[in-house]
Amino acid sequence: MKIDFNKNNDGLVPAIIQDASTKNVLMLGYMNEEAYNKTITTKKVTFYSRSKKRLWTKGEESGNILNLVDIKNDCDDDTLLIFVNPEGPTCHTGTDTCWNEDNNQSFGFLSELEGVIEDRKKNQEDSKSYVASLFRKGINKVAQKVGEEAVEVVIEAKDDNEELFLNESADLLFHYLILLQAKGYKLNDIVNVLKSRA
Repeated sequence: MKIDFNKNNDGLVPAIIQDASTKNVLMLGYMNEEAYNKTITTKKVTFYSRSKKRLWTKGEESGNILNLVDIKNDCDDDTLLIFVNPEGPTCHTGTDTCWNEDNNQSFGFLSELEGVIEDRKKNQEDSKSYVASLFRKGINKVAQKVGEEAVEVVIEAKDDNEELFLNESADLLFHYLILLQAKGYKLNDIVNVLKSRA
């Protein structure tokens, strides 16, 4: 990999640190060639500290190290994207990221939908929503709805109406997310089971 350490006349390149699993950006640091080589050799992310004026391995004092997974170079050869498995919080303030965010797995819109479903579950007595009404009817009704939607997906899979197939698939996924929360689980729990089988 070619890295242009001299482009900024200080021998440093920005190093964006990203969690290899959650894909969340954890922090930004700087590397010189020596820090880069040490990171490759030790598999522990090492930066050049501009304030300490020396190499600094993340976690050398706190124990919250960044285990190297992979490094990519950008199109101009002057910025690194470093994928890591963090041990503990990344920020010196004790938070998961330097932007004071939790480093949780996110599934984009599905995570947002899970949040709405969770809110309906917590406030089911006060809500007139469809989801809240399902939670009020209990686990048997929620499970029944998942079964009904699964059968409808199978039926539509055998036909040629792609729009109906996609709509029934969306209904199945939606009701499955409700069932997961009715049982006290989230999508991430299922992903972890799938990862354990890989």
